Amino acid sequence: MITVDFKRLGVRPGFKVLDIGCGSGRHTAAAYELDQTLAVGADSNFRDVVAARERLLFHENLGAHGGGSWALSTADICRLPFKTGAFDLVICAEVLEHIPNDHLAMAEIVRVLKPGHQLVVSVPRFYPEKICWLLSDEYFNANQGHVRIYKKTSIVTRLEKFGLRHWSSHFAHSLHAPYWWLKCLVGPTREDNHCVNLYNRFLTWDIMQKPRLTRWTEHLLNPVLGKSLVLYFEKEPI
Repeated sequence: MITVDFKRLGVRPGFKVLDIGCGSGRHTAAAYELDQTLAVGADSNFRDVVAARERLLFHENLGAHGGGSWALSTADICRLPFKTGAFDLVICAEVLEHIPNDHLAMAEIVRVLKPGHQLVVSVPRFYPEKICWLLSDEYFNANQGHVRIYKKTSIVTRLEKFGLRHWSSHFAHSLHAPYWWLKCLVGPTREDNHCVNLYNRFLTWDIMQKPRLTRWTEHLLNPVLGKSLVLYFEKEPI
């Protein structure tokens, strides 16, 4: 499930790409597929880093990459172990809503980005996320804990204070919003509900097969139901 639209970013051969909060490495692997990139995934959860390693090794063994290289690290987003201006592109997908000190996290992801280059941030969209919170008292503690809900204007304003210019945005994953509403209705940690499990199998099939009908349907519904807000920024040149 790729949230970032890499076609908007103009990634060039030799780019160093950081996927911070990489989880199982979905965006790290997508960056590894680009021409001659160094794709770096980092996450505070060691098990997720291990899962990302398995994903990247699978891509490597299949030859499903752009001829570049990859690396992984356990790292705290509030204290990144990278030099200032180390990366040509930074991706921070579905991470900031988990971080109590998001101000420090924002400062760090901007610090490690080269001036004049791109940062992509995605967070849960306000109203689909708000519905989840209203449907379930457990939801904000599930899925590793969501500590806040962002409105687009406020998060853009906050990030721009770190020397960024917001230049584009879109919504993503509209087919996933009803799935989470359904999970919240039955209990977000339950795994024995037939309807939830059936919907999960549908989403897994859709991600793997990418049929044109569901891709078109999701594209059509994203402006209304898109679960994720995806924001594109450029760091001001020196």
